[in-house]
Amino acid sequence: MMDPLEFWTICNANGILLTREQMETFERFHNELLYWNEKVNLISRKDMDNIWIRHFMHSLSIVKAHLIEPKSRCMDVGCGGGFPGIPVGIARPDIHITLVDSIAKKMKLTAMFADHTGQRNYKAVISRMEDIASQKELRGSFDHILARAVAPISSLIQWTKPLLKNNGSYILLKGGDLTAEINDAKQAFPGLTIKEIPIKWIGVQWFEAEEKKLLICSFNKHS
Repeated sequence: MMDPLEFWTICNANGILLTREQMETFERFHNELLYWNEKVNLISRKDMDNIWIRHFMHSLSIVKAHLIEPKSRCMDVGCGGGFPGIPVGIARPDIHITLVDSIAKKMKLTAMFADHTGQRNYKAVISRMEDIASQKELRGSFDHILARAVAPISSLIQWTKPLLKNNGSYILLKGGDLTAEINDAKQAFPGLTIKEIPIKWIGVQWFEAEEKKLLICSFNKHS
């Protein structure tokens, strides 16, 4: 079981330098998750002792990989209790993150968690992924769409592609053998490029043992 000091030390060793204020925000989020998860199922009960690695650090793999440009606009679809969006936003307060999930009771808590960071870079939206692209004011407004194991790649793109800027990309947290899923997505969307990056953290073996990966999906200019 990881404690905040170990989390901070490992993040530091992997190039993510968190201030005391950011660590205090992570600790508050951790404690609120533990409290509210007893009432509303936000994360798996078996993960309750492993929030620092399996939820915070996993989400920060996106930050560690330097995939998001300064002041980017990002959307986290199917965010559940706020993953990966809230940890990414804590570590990168320069970027704007719209958190989206269809389950109202989860999103009310996620909106509260985001508000309690004290940062102004979050917006919470209650919507089904299938309906989100119909919101005209959001079309073509995101540099990156983030998601963690919420749907197959092809479904995710089908639901949200109108929201992405022309030069934007999907940054997806997934695990295991993704060959079939990647092939299906490329077949469904000619011109789709998918880069698969195994997640590795100095000082933590869990990500490699669980075959956790980052997928970066983007379109060439003519697709």
